[in-house]
Amino acid sequence: MDFAKILTVVGAMVLVSPVALAGDHPMGFFVTSVGMGKGADLGGLAGADAYCGKLAEAAGSKGRKWRAYLSTQEEGKRGVSARDRIGLGPWYNAHGELIASDVDDLHISPNIVKRTAVDENGKRVNGRGDKPNRHDILTGSMHDGTAYFPWQKGDHTCSNWTSSDKGSAQVGHHDRHGGGNTSFSSAHASRGCSQADLAKSGGAGLLYCFAAD
Repeated sequence: MDFAKILTVVGAMVLVSPVALAGDHPMGFFVTSVGMGKGADLGGLAGADAYCGKLAEAAGSKGRKWRAYLSTQEEGKRGVSARDRIGLGPWYNAHGELIASDVDDLHISPNIVKRTAVDENGKRVNGRGDKPNRHDILTGSMHDGTAYFPWQKGDHTCSNWTSSDKGSAQVGHHDRHGGGNTSFSSAHASRGCSQADLAKSGGAGLLYCFAAD
């Protein structure tokens, strides 16, 4: 038995990213490993989408159209809903585990928990019980992934993801724990839009990213 060859093969496998190892189920969902660093100022939807794409490509995902799971608000009419931006599914994480088969499955019975809601590199994201807790994920959405209605007062999107100062953002919990709320999409409002304010309630300006192709 040629142990040198075996060690070479094993060593090579270790260097392969989880995205490449996913095989027949390429990554179509992840939680961003880091925020953009400016609180909830993401440069709007376009900036957030580009950031998802940048992280995905760096992790080895090629040729996919990435969208951030974010809703917007508009005066006098309903804004864009996160659920309408992310394609039809199915979506798998970096380890090839099914997250949801379609949009309805995602919002009724998603396989999103601390173990499965990994980042683009397949690593777990800090949640309840970890220090620091970073389970608050920016969404600006209601439980079913839709945007808030015009008559529902208040800023839920930090000025449509352009503010790191005034306002607030609705967040979900990627670990489905905390405060008796198990929603990945709509757990509570943030304390503000700055990086420091997001951290105060257990966040870091992280996003959910979905492949929309």
